[in-house]
Amino acid sequence: MSGNHGSNPAGWTGTAVAMVGFVIGGIALMLTPVNMTLFWVGVVVALAGLPVFLVMTRMGLGDSPH
Repeated sequence: MSGNHGSNPAGWTGTAVAMVGFVIGGIALMLTPVNMTLFWVGVVVALAGLPVFLVMTRMGLGDSPH
């Protein structure tokens, strides 16, 4: 395992995007009545964290290969 495991812009950005998606989805479920459209927007945003991470890693913003 690398010495800076998880301490790179790709990892932090991917995690932040996923967290924002979870927050949006959670807020949507707490509304009365439940806003399913906003919930699914949150799901899409949360899932977008993975491609964001992968693209940023390919751009060289992730851990360097060993």
